[in-house]
Amino acid sequence: MKLSGLKLYTVLYLVFLYAPIILLPVFAFNNGTIVAFPLTGWTTQWFAAMAENDTLRRALGNSLVIGLSTAILSTVLGLFAARATTRFKFKGKGPVMGFIMLPLVLPEIMIGGSLLIVLLGMGVKLSILTVIFGHVLIATPYAVTILSTAFASLDPSYEEAAYDLGETRWSTFRLVTLPLVLPGIISSMLISFTISMDEFIIAFFLAGNEPTLPTYIFSQLRFPKAVPVILALGTCLVAASIVLLTIAEYFRRRGIAKTGGKDQGGFL
Repeated sequence: MKLSGLKLYTVLYLVFLYAPIILLPVFAFNNGTIVAFPLTGWTTQWFAAMAENDTLRRALGNSLVIGLSTAILSTVLGLFAARATTRFKFKGKGPVMGFIMLPLVLPEIMIGGSLLIVLLGMGVKLSILTVIFGHVLIATPYAVTILSTAFASLDPSYEEAAYDLGETRWSTFRLVTLPLVLPGIISSMLISFTISMDEFIIAFFLAGNEPTLPTYIFSQLRFPKAVPVILALGTCLVAASIVLLTIAEYFRRRGIAKTGGKDQGGFL
């Protein structure tokens, strides 16, 4: 099979991009503590050590609480913003949307540093709540993007027919709109949760004495003996991220198909 220049470039690019991720589980099952070839044998002891680590379990619990809270709050805020921008015309719509989407292009280190200065200036103690606040700020633009697609794909005649049949705005939203955009809502929550679980910089600035999973991993990289456990943890996180993204993509495509829209993008 002959490969054109563009196809060869694509293959090399994908290999460069995903080779470290493919090597992650390989070294996670390696019996040795040194991350290098040749492998010295296969073992699952690093996964067992990961399960017995109390600090790691505490960091995982904090990340799950932060991730779930971020997913719910970001999706609720995104729901309001997406509904307003896709169904109504109002003055300042462009600037308002630009302001909401601004965290997508701002460096996270600037956002984290700014939030730290403001919160300390206000006398707010750093905790899980401050991390949730920062993660909601980061994840909301993604939720708005996903939910805007869901609302834009929804035919307005469904809601107009409900109004004609005597339904109120609230009952129309609850009985007609919400079921049709539900796949987008689930997709938004899964993406927001994944973003929060993977986020490091905001948590590093705002977590205080409460470690999250990314900050715990960073703190352990200085100890060579802890690296195999981190690799085992990374393998589990990659697997979980792939599962969540696949579920999110399934619901996104299902939502578009349900409303009769055309699929013009996606995560996978």
